[in-house]
Amino acid sequence: MMDRIAEDELMTGEKQAKAYAFADFSEPHNLFIESFLEKFSEIHSGFNDVVLDLGCGPCDITRRFATAYPDAGFHAVDGSATMLKYGQKLNEQAKLTTRIKLIETSLPDVELPQQFYHVIISNSLLHHLNNPFSLWETIQKHAKPFAHIFVMDLIRPLDEQTVKFISNEYATDEPEILKDDFENSLRAAYTVKEVRKQLDKMGLRNLQVEEASDRHMIIYGVL
Repeated sequence: MMDRIAEDELMTGEKQAKAYAFADFSEPHNLFIESFLEKFSEIHSGFNDVVLDLGCGPCDITRRFATAYPDAGFHAVDGSATMLKYGQKLNEQAKLTTRIKLIETSLPDVELPQQFYHVIISNSLLHHLNNPFSLWETIQKHAKPFAHIFVMDLIRPLDEQTVKFISNEYATDEPEILKDDFENSLRAAYTVKEVRKQLDKMGLRNLQVEEASDRHMIIYGVL
């Protein structure tokens, strides 16, 4: 197994943020929504509480979630003002600014409009964190009793050859900046085994860890 190579925790560059904001992530982001709907079928489309989205970036997942749950509101958190700038523009275009509140703050000491949430989601944040426990601590701190937790992230490949294979499979047609970022993210990702150890250490044994694709894992459960 290749060693983890950390990457920057925040994407603050203008070029990088713009590339992410307008990239087509429909395949993995639809997988996120479909997997959530499958794992939490008890949360019906009429759900009208506020969802906490940690590491929202330009809010593509948030907007897809808003479509799946048209009565829900969202507190979308990211530490990058540049990412949130594009998120705001795209939310305006989608006429979702009244439902999606953007919050610039970084884990683990997030400042939120409310203390507790019934649903907490996060996509592709974990691999950016050199201290992964900041995510799990934030979830524990802000989860209501019996909160539904759903996290999706990349899985670190076995070796550099596999990094290149996955990159060529899924990022061949992407701009060079996105392809490079994808490869760096694969190198920075945690393994399923490492995440299970993180959850055990935090006492989050109610959360399950599953491989969702050849490059993604999902971490989910009711606390």
